[in-house]
Amino acid sequence: PVLDTEDAWVSVEGPVSIVELALEQKRIHYPLVEHQFVLCTVLYAVMRLSLKSVKPLSLFDSKGKNAFFKDLTSIQLLPSGDMDPNVLSIRQQFLLKVVSAAVQTLCSSQKDKEVSEEELFPFEKGKNWPTLAADLAQYLQISEDLVKRHYVCELYSYGMDHLGEE
Repeated sequence: PVLDTEDAWVSVEGPVSIVELALEQKRIHYPLVEHQFVLCTVLYAVMRLSLKSVKPLSLFDSKGKNAFFKDLTSIQLLPSGDMDPNVLSIRQQFLLKVVSAAVQTLCSSQKDKEVSEEELFPFEKGKNWPTLAADLAQYLQISEDLVKRHYVCELYSYGMDHLGEE
């Protein structure tokens, strides 16, 4: 990008401006950042929903695992469209666990204390775990419809028919 500066600023002495420092930085490889974001979201879901027996790195193939330990400015080989069916199955099971745990947590707390979702997750206002799981399904190459159907089934099984109908 071209930066136009006024003449008065050209003769100024001192440290390099933050804009110039930012322009000198290497460009990041955005798909690699998205890949890291998926891992962070998976780890946060495991922690927040207290999911047991989940191995987060098992959700990724060997290319995906190797990409986690590379510099964000490097262009890495990321997983292609063809995935191992075993990895896809593990991903699907994980997303369904996330949805089930979110619905179970919400329903059990509402039955016990009549607590709203915002009170249950005070630092996560507006965070809807089933919607997050459906969004994550796109990155993990799992059908969003499968996750949404499971969410509706879970709502019905916990007696939240009014939410299931919506």
